[in-house]
Amino acid sequence: MSRRPWLPGRAASGLALLSAAALGALQTLALTDTALWWLPLLCIAGLAALLDSGTPRRAALLAWLYGSAWLGASVWWLFISLHRYGGLPAPLAVAAVALLCAALATYLGAALGWALRQRSGRVVPDALRLSAAWLGAELARAVWFTGFPWGAIGYTQVDGPLAALAPWLGVYGLGAVLALAGALIGLALRRGWRAAGPALALAAALLLGPALLGRVEFTRATGTLSVALLQPNVAQDEKFALERLPATLAWVQQAMTGASAELVIAPETAVPLLPDQLQQLAPGYWDALQQHFGRRGGPVALVGVPLGSEREGYTNSAVGLSAYSPTAAAGAGPTDRSAAAAGSTAGYRYDKHHLVPFGEFIPTGFRWFTELMNIPLGDFNRGPLDAPSFLVRGERVAPNICYEDLFGEDLARRFRSEAGAPTMLANLSNIGWFGDSVAVPQHLVISRLRSLELQRPMLRATNTGATAVIDHRGVVSAALAPHRVGVLNASVQGRSGLTPFARWAAVLGLWPLWLLALAGLAWPRRRQPAMAPAM
Repeated sequence: MSRRPWLPGRAASGLALLSAAALGALQTLALTDTALWWLPLLCIAGLAALLDSGTPRRAALLAWLYGSAWLGASVWWLFISLHRYGGLPAPLAVAAVALLCAALATYLGAALGWALRQRSGRVVPDALRLSAAWLGAELARAVWFTGFPWGAIGYTQVDGPLAALAPWLGVYGLGAVLALAGALIGLALRRGWRAAGPALALAAALLLGPALLGRVEFTRATGTLSVALLQPNVAQDEKFALERLPATLAWVQQAMTGASAELVIAPETAVPLLPDQLQQLAPGYWDALQQHFGRRGGPVALVGVPLGSEREGYTNSAVGLSAYSPTAAAGAGPTDRSAAAAGSTAGYRYDKHHLVPFGEFIPTGFRWFTELMNIPLGDFNRGPLDAPSFLVRGERVAPNICYEDLFGEDLARRFRSEAGAPTMLANLSNIGWFGDSVAVPQHLVISRLRSLELQRPMLRATNTGATAVIDHRGVVSAALAPHRVGVLNASVQGRSGLTPFARWAAVLGLWPLWLLALAGLAWPRRRQPAMAPAM
């Protein structure tokens, strides 16, 4: 006697679609509240159970809805930059964010749909395929079309047991292990008790094993620096306003010269004018800063500033201010007219490499879209990928600007030589584009994961937050409250030595993970015999 389904077909299908979207959105809570590290595990388990109950085409649709909601709940704050600060009409801004999330979610839909086509009926092989598909989808989103990996699932684990895997596997490998554990749970519970015991035991081993083994210290302490990190808290709609600029410039100058730290860092575009423009508005501004930071044995500074000209092109840059000496200049990039105009007699200049689409470069065919917005200096040149460090009292400080610290594989390129590898990382950011939103705590979590991967402290100097010092274990040791004016003073210990992730990513990039994902998806399936146990 057959049992009637508790919901008719259409209602059950509609509930599955709503459930997939709800699970995708729900897991993003752990991107800001990292104590909820277990929540994405349950969401992925729920998704795996939903996918296993239908055809591959239906699975692709469910995974696409899950991914769209996941991304939409992660990066909804892009609407603020497009509408409030970019001037894009609200309906068009909503549509732009929705289309971006829907397009990026096609990676997850296609990959998981393919994995379900290869179903064998055995829990462990099928969970491995789902994990490989998840890994491939996240890698595609991280790399293709310059990449947009914000919200990658591995970031939710920064305070969870899987965080111990970060220096081994990086954020995407960590996310693949989480996806495997979730898929094992979801498939096992759906397929019955015979599958549940061994599969749940394996999931528990994946989750608890790293915690039991503990976090391995691959690095060792070097020297200690006192640092001062500036947080001007200038609203984005006031940043380039002529009536506001003199007060902004005066505060930055006073905060930098008044700091007693050995290293002073001002955030991305803390000085928001090109050198020629600054000279007209505030003559002698750079000369005064260079005079202060140019004293031998005195403090040094990193300051975010746009450089370049209409003829040469523009760069989003950080300029080092220090006394000129072989020690200070070692490893520095070549001096050019822009850097000289910005007062960097030591010649240190860092130009941002990984640019933000639409904000810092215009993708081919989309100039019409950027012309609808009011974003100054929207098309920058790229700096070198393997950039030198800024030497400060024997410590090698490696800058990165804002969105760049999403790309751990790019930062790892600076670790090819252990002798010349950075001992500290410094992120200069301006999240003011996204207002008082979850973008601020999300970016802090991203920086914490970079510290775990590379076991280096991260110094975050930001416009509106989160200005913080993160130690090599990914722990926030000092921070300013966001959306307030202030200077964070702290002591930071540098680190030397290389993590396994730094070693392989410095040479191979993400290729080892790509090969794992492709191998998992291409592995031939073997259907189990009809009477065989589900495991």
